[in-house]
Amino acid sequence: MPIKNRFNELKDDITAWRRDFHAHPELMFDTHRTAGIVAEKLRAFGCDEVVEGIGRTGVVGVIKGRSDNAGRVVGLRADMDALPIEEATGLDYASTHPGKMHACGHDGHTAMLLGAAQYLSETRNFDGTCVVIFQPAEEGGGGGRVMCEDGLMERFGIQEVYGMHNWPGRAEGSFAIRPGPFFAAADLLEIKFEGRGGHAAKPHDTVDPVVMASQAVTALQTIASRNADPTLQVVVSITSFETSSTAFNVIPQSVHLKGTVRTLSPELRDLAEERIHGICNGSAQTFGGTVDVRYERNYPVMVNHDRETLFAEAAAASVVGTCEEAPLIMGGEDFAFMLEERPGAYILVGNGDTAMVHHPQYNFNDEIIPQGCSWWVEMVEQRMPVA
Repeated sequence: MPIKNRFNELKDDITAWRRDFHAHPELMFDTHRTAGIVAEKLRAFGCDEVVEGIGRTGVVGVIKGRSDNAGRVVGLRADMDALPIEEATGLDYASTHPGKMHACGHDGHTAMLLGAAQYLSETRNFDGTCVVIFQPAEEGGGGGRVMCEDGLMERFGIQEVYGMHNWPGRAEGSFAIRPGPFFAAADLLEIKFEGRGGHAAKPHDTVDPVVMASQAVTALQTIASRNADPTLQVVVSITSFETSSTAFNVIPQSVHLKGTVRTLSPELRDLAEERIHGICNGSAQTFGGTVDVRYERNYPVMVNHDRETLFAEAAAASVVGTCEEAPLIMGGEDFAFMLEERPGAYILVGNGDTAMVHHPQYNFNDEIIPQGCSWWVEMVEQRMPVA
């Protein structure tokens, strides 16, 4: 089935919603304006139930089909939050909030799911119940986990759940997916080396934490090159190196490192955490200092379920004629929490030749709105066809 004609008619409206969200970005769980607009529109569309405050500021809409003979319930999820980035697009609808920007396209995801909700509320061309999920705090806040902890799946009886993300560099409106591990686990790392500070001209009277930390930063790269199976993926990145001194002639008392660890399997995640502790403890001991390592397991590996990946692929092929195999992605995605609760799948839709997500010049491509909306609808109509 080609792109729904209704979405060509609705495209201007959906684009206007998207650009309004873009001009008024909100961070983490502070998505009150966005959530309020979403809830208002869902009620105006005629959703059978609209619930606010799931996962603090999440919104859920329930749309019942023509009948419920099969008792099926399918969930569709979009994220609402923006990023703490200063926008540099120069668009006439650019962010009106300094230091905040929709640099990942969540404005587009929200608008497309609203468009799909409007269509599904009008047509009801399915047998079962569709649950549309608008989630806050994907960008580091774990909003997906919080919504699940708030009883999302149980309260609305969700049996399958599907998500979508735009992807720059992919052909405009094309789709790509893969079964199994797709997005990496994204863990947080903080390391504090403690030594004995002193005068830089008398290093023999100090215990230099800069040396400890520098040796550790270099040695941590051997986790990928010497500890992990070379056919597997692991990234250990130290992204911040701060000392307790700002002077030219003072050896500091302490050094504070921050970083991230990305893996695609539980076993490699365990290995990375173990080796980080071992390497840092070894470096501190070698040079006579101490170290405190905090390894926080943040987003888990996002794993597409095999059966549901085939369903998502079939829906994409119905919209644009084909669906390609997506590469492994070492970025994190908190839809992983929902896929741990229920079977489902996550798909990419091409954003065209645009700046990459999380870049100050990124912008969601409004030309892909009909394809994205149509995929949402196809998921519902194909998974819950009218008898």
